[in-house]
Amino acid sequence: MRTRLTDLAEQAGVSTATVSRVLNGKHGVSAQARQAVLAALDVLGYERPEKLRMRSAGLVGLVVPELSNPVFPAFAQVIETMLTDRGYTPLLCTQSPGGTTEDQYVELLLEHGVDGIVFVSGLHADTTASKDRYHRLRGRGVPVVLVNGFAEGVDAPAVSTDDSAAMDQAFRHLWSLGHRSIGLAIGPTRFVPSQRKRDAFVDLLARHAGVDDPEPHVVSTLFTVEGGHAAATQLLRSGHTAVICGSDMMALGAVRAARTLGLSVPDDVSVVGFDDSPLIAFTDPPLTTVRQPVAAMGHAAVSALVGEIKGTLAERAELLFHPELVVRGSTGSAPAERSAAPADAAAAAL
Repeated sequence: MRTRLTDLAEQAGVSTATVSRVLNGKHGVSAQARQAVLAALDVLGYERPEKLRMRSAGLVGLVVPELSNPVFPAFAQVIETMLTDRGYTPLLCTQSPGGTTEDQYVELLLEHGVDGIVFVSGLHADTTASKDRYHRLRGRGVPVVLVNGFAEGVDAPAVSTDDSAAMDQAFRHLWSLGHRSIGLAIGPTRFVPSQRKRDAFVDLLARHAGVDDPEPHVVSTLFTVEGGHAAATQLLRSGHTAVICGSDMMALGAVRAARTLGLSVPDDVSVVGFDDSPLIAFTDPPLTTVRQPVAAMGHAAVSALVGEIKGTLAERAELLFHPELVVRGSTGSAPAERSAAPADAAAAAL
């Protein structure tokens, strides 16, 4: 038994005490830890004790993008935990460049007879991608919930962060600090969240700064640290004193760009992110960001899906969740406006 407990604990990533509590059906164990122990039993070929042989309510697919952006694992963890609490077995499908595609995962999930699928920031958010794949799923009677990316005409509940409100919070915060040259570093605008953030930013520029041509103030790139670095470099060289970013990863790239140009954050440049990913509060400086309500959105997505599985249709109108501005150390009062950012130290010495 001692060896068995040790093996199970190592496989599940929990303590032997936790394994013991699960095997004996005792309370005080999280749903996530319990699921990990049960999975370890199956993987290692142990027979589940009779009291643990509860039939799963069904399989549910969870399709998310790559996991390098911490907000996606956060969504996955919340949704998986809530599905497990309701008796369902989540099947996590993560994508990566050159790896298994969303459509391939869907075919695999259908082969496993899933009762429903949750899509997080999938092709439904890409305005250039066909929505036929979702129509086909609904035609087969498979319940679907879409997270962050409303797809017009798809017969499915949709849950999103209010991107316009997020941009309004970030912009007004910087404006209140005296910044009048504010730039936007955003991901590809073919994605619905990017479009919405850009549209809101353009409107705010016009209303607050009287800007008729927004193009010099917006740089569209990738949702990565490297993308944020490239976009911020362009914006800072043209004299912007603040940069709003489409993700926390981009914001970290913007901070790096400022330092490469010999600028200090927040003394010379203010940076605002989006997501409030785990560990962002511990960056240098701690990042001011707009927090997505991940837990509330995950709860709504799971509730809608379970209702659909059980025959209770959810509203087809998009459910928008209000974000929250979290002010930390990467934003401060505006310095004197710059006509151009200083070059890096090497270039300045020439």
